[in-house]
This record gives sequence, C-alpha cells and structure tokens, in this order.
Amino acid sequence: MLVLERGKACAYTRNGHDWSDRYSGIIRAAVKHPCRAAILDGLRDHLLVERRAKLQTLLRSDPESPIQFSEEFIGDASAFFGACAAHELERIVSKLATSRYRSGRSKTWLKTKCFTESEFFLLGIDRDRKTGAPRALLAKSERGQFIYAGPAFIALRSAAREEFRARLAELKQERPVLSWLRNRDAHWVRPQLTLKVKHLASARLLRHATVREMKR
Repeated sequence: MLVLERGKACAYTRNGHDWSDRYSGIIRAAVKHPCRAAILDGLRDHLLVERRAKLQTLLRSDPESPIQFSEEFIGDASAFFGACAAHELERIVSKLATSRYRSGRSKTWLKTKCFTESEFFLLGIDRDRKTGAPRALLAKSERGQFIYAGPAFIALRSAAREEFRARLAELKQERPVLSWLRNRDAHWVRPQLTLKVKHLASARLLRHATVREMKR
C-alpha cells in the first residue's frame, strides 16, 4: 500500500510494516503525482470501475514513471487464462467490475494460478522449517551443468514413496553436488534420480512446487 500525503510517500506491507526504504524508486515516483492525498490501494467504498477511473486519472500524468496503470482485459476468462498459460505467466486475477474492495478472501476477486510440470534432478532431501514436511531439493541440467531450481514438497503415493526412500539410500553421498549449498540438515544424493514436479509457471526458482512422480 502506498500512502501519499503532503508531498511525502510511504510504502506498507500487508501486515503494516514500513518498507519505504526497500522501494525507494517507487517512493520517488509516487511523490511526483499531483494530488493532495491518496492511498494506493484505497478508495474502498467505490465500485471497481470507479476506483480504476480515479486511479487512471492520477497515474496519467507521468508516462515514464515506474508506477503504471494496469491494462484490463474484458472477455472470455477461459481463453484469457489459456493465453496466460501459453506465455508461461504465473496467474490471472479476475475481478467483478461492480464489486467493492473488501479485506480477506472474496468470490468477486479471484486469483487463478498457472501451473506447469517439469522434470528436475534430485540433489537431496530436507524438511521445511515451518511445517516439518519433507522437501526435495532440485536442480535442472543445462549444457552438462546443474543449476539449482529450489525445493518441492513430496506428494508421492505410499508405494512410490517407499521406492523413493530406497533410491535415496542407494544414492546417498556426504556432500552436495553444488558445493555452495550449505544446508546442514539436508541429506544429499548423487544427482541420478529424475522427478516430475508440478509448479507455478514463469518463476525463476520453484514456487508452490510438489513432486508428483518419480521417473524410472
């Protein structure tokens, strides 16, 4: 959230933390807008179409600003989502034009994520610090070199999970294949096992990733 008032601007997170110093470029751009006061995202009592009209008026003054008015698409949601997935974008956001903004989850503002499946090499196993659930540490191979891709939660069925544990024991090694990995709680393996992983499209590192299948 950007708060503009009396020629100054502040950026706040969802939990109310002041992150103005982390978004200094946006803060510098925000104070240039010719308004007495504004909250972005604010205007809670207005319909979405009214909010967007006011926002467009506010942001129209500087076409070179890093803060830009987002383009909208009206039409078939399924077709638009298909185009989004085809371009490996992460998600679409669908909003009812006559809705008002309300905190929390809503059926009038929906996020639809674009997932894809890819194959990665297993480097090791650790546990998520928050949940304690086991995770696979993964890499992709490019031109004969391994590039770290991130972790993925393991969602294998019971029979496949037992086979997976057996393979881990067979491939166990003391050090990671990527020497810079410093996870002391991880169990490392030789990078010979390929896993099929469902994950969000477009991200540089794996996000919302789960291991769906072990390739034999």
